[in-house]
Amino acid sequence: MTPRRDPTAGQGNRDVRSRHIPVLLPQVLAALEPKAGQHILDGTFGAGGYTRAILDSADCNVLALDRDPSAIESGQQLVEEYGPRLQLVQSTFSRLDEVAQAGNFTPVNAVVLDIGVSSMQLDEAARGFSFQTDGPLDMRMSREGLSAADIVNTFDEERIADILYQFGEERRSRAVARAITRRRVEVPFQTTRDLAVVVEKALGGHRHDQKIHPATRTFQALRIFVNDELGQLKLGLLAAERCLAPGGRLVVVTFHSLEDRIVKRFLTERAGAAPRSSRHLPENSEQLYKPSFQIVNRRPLTSEKGELNVNPRARSARLRSAVRTNAHPWPDLGH
Repeated sequence: MTPRRDPTAGQGNRDVRSRHIPVLLPQVLAALEPKAGQHILDGTFGAGGYTRAILDSADCNVLALDRDPSAIESGQQLVEEYGPRLQLVQSTFSRLDEVAQAGNFTPVNAVVLDIGVSSMQLDEAARGFSFQTDGPLDMRMSREGLSAADIVNTFDEERIADILYQFGEERRSRAVARAITRRRVEVPFQTTRDLAVVVEKALGGHRHDQKIHPATRTFQALRIFVNDELGQLKLGLLAAERCLAPGGRLVVVTFHSLEDRIVKRFLTERAGAAPRSSRHLPENSEQLYKPSFQIVNRRPLTSEKGELNVNPRARSARLRSAVRTNAHPWPDLGH
């Protein structure tokens, strides 16, 4: 079957293409190696950039997941275009093995995960992910659970400081938390710009020589906490290990050091021998748990200058990939 031409190359789709540019797309496709008849799982559908490219590259089948109901709704046009070759399901990628099993989508030959917030979410002010445009202080990908406003308006100062330090690596987290709790006594936080102004003031303002806005780490921390992004990533890696067939390929794109560290540790551990001692492993685990992955690239792949000129958001992207062996999946080692 001849791969389909990318419809976004047409005149009428320029706005869609400009809003969402898949990061490291050539490298992702090279790492996935899509082939006719394969089952490939895209755990982070977003605007469908990876999914479309995978379906166009080979006569394969894709199961795409996204926790955001808006992404599922906007992706229905793609489902109609590719017919039975594409399944689109609302779910967190931490359950990707369960969804694949339920959808008769096994064996899985490849899994791709693009971690973090999507361009569509960042660009939509009403979602509250970015302070570049003012909007409600929300940040919930699934539109369920606590919002960012709930956290800054109700959590105590110490807990807010811990969140900012742990998930945003904000060195002055206590100063920011103190400013937040003092200000909310007067007026509760409701918008992204409102919070950004308070954080910027607490950190001494925004100097022209600063590469990032002072509020960037605070917003990152709140978003990661609200959506349990690091916890979901750990569970997603375990789920991929369980459902990938021998020879199956795992490709993960991360956007900051916290995410990349988790992926690197997981793959390094799974590509080596079982730890000599762990309360999570039974006795004689060295015989039971053989390497479950073979690492493809020891050093993460990054964007080249040409891509950065077109898509500045790609500057922090890191791609790691590995191939599944025929060993049994390891247990959760509790990292």
